[in-house]
Amino acid sequence: METRYTRVAIWLHWLVAIGVVANVALAWLWPLGDAHPAIGEYVRPMIDTHKSIGITVLGLAILRLLWRVGHRPPPFPTSYRSWEGAAAHIVHWGLYFVIFAMPVSGWVMDSAYKDAALHPNHYFGTFEWPRLGFIMDLPADTRQMIHDRAGAAHSLIAYLVYLLVFLHVAGALKHQLEGHKELQRMGLGK
Repeated sequence: METRYTRVAIWLHWLVAIGVVANVALAWLWPLGDAHPAIGEYVRPMIDTHKSIGITVLGLAILRLLWRVGHRPPPFPTSYRSWEGAAAHIVHWGLYFVIFAMPVSGWVMDSAYKDAALHPNHYFGTFEWPRLGFIMDLPADTRQMIHDRAGAAHSLIAYLVYLLVFLHVAGALKHQLEGHKELQRMGLGK
């Protein structure tokens, strides 16, 4: 019986994790631009990079979910208590939710931004990434309402990201310290 995830699942897991951590770091850094002029000139590039990473995470999440549908993950060790398996499933599916909901809410918010036309999205400085035209074509007051609601959702989902990532890492480390090879299941070590 296979105890490790497939190589593709491992790569997708770690690429998404790196993208999420990078985007959290960027979101914490750019507000400092108001207080620190040395950072201030980098705020727009940080926001643009944040958007590019977000769209990348969305694409990776789609690939990850498609891979997951066709490839069952390895089972948990039989020594896990039933509540531990249930909690792990809840956290995993919660993580799937947030890796879709964060970039989608950000894309909606960005598409509804009043000055969106003045700041085109360029995917990592290359081609222009489209905004959602059906949102950009709405009246200004409707766009503002959508922008505000999507922004509120984006912020709320961020707290859910923090909670779920904490639970995910804490659970993996708990089992690793108990002698289970959780980190090895996800490609770290033998």
